[in-house]
Amino acid sequence: MDDQQRRALEREHRPEAIRRRLREPAGGQSLPDAILGGIDGCVTTFAVVSGAFGAGFSATVALVLGFANLLADGFSMAISNYEAIQAQREHLEGVRRDEHRHIEAVPEGEREEIRQIFRGKGFEGEVLERVVATICSDRELWVETMLREEHGLQTSGLSPLRSGLVTFLAFLVVGAMPLLPYAVPGLATGVQFLASLAVAGLMFFLIGMGKSLVYHRPVLASGLRTLLMGGAAAGLAFLTGHLAQVLFGVGP
Repeated sequence: MDDQQRRALEREHRPEAIRRRLREPAGGQSLPDAILGGIDGCVTTFAVVSGAFGAGFSATVALVLGFANLLADGFSMAISNYEAIQAQREHLEGVRRDEHRHIEAVPEGEREEIRQIFRGKGFEGEVLERVVATICSDRELWVETMLREEHGLQTSGLSPLRSGLVTFLAFLVVGAMPLLPYAVPGLATGVQFLASLAVAGLMFFLIGMGKSLVYHRPVLASGLRTLLMGGAAAGLAFLTGHLAQVLFGVGP
């Protein structure tokens, strides 16, 4: 770590900076939703383009199939993500209600759970008892601590509507990119496919680099990995279309 990075890190860990950061609402799922929606959108539309090219279909057919799949699959993915986050929230609320009932019915048992959780973190003796007393003096803090520490649940940033919308928009925007060359009149089919291939490859690589921001992976390695995964999906679609043309006579 060089001196400039160290100074920036020190500024981020000043008391006022820490207070400001902790007061900010949790970022939640938005960036991962956008990245995963973009990857799936790009894979979906370029797979359609590859399959259509492999089967020998015209640019018009590839464009129509691509946009049809873009809208249908994007909506399906957004709904699936919405339902998944909604299920998480419902599970969280159910566990929260259970913890409130447990505290009401067996407060000493629940207090002992807090004690053992923080003993496992290295607290002992009088310090441990003060921690237990402080947490258990606030019912909501008590329950939230149990949700995170005992059940390992995320207690903030869960928004089904936001996750669904972000997924849908990312799917549409990124997924439309490989279709753009097919909307340009006058290009030969082979040129359109190669241009779509280049655009899709760029999208996969950029999305992979974006993933590194979320998952703290090396930027170049993450970009190349996503590029290879997307390329593999497109290759399968191309091979499927070509085999369908050869074996079953599917094509123009």
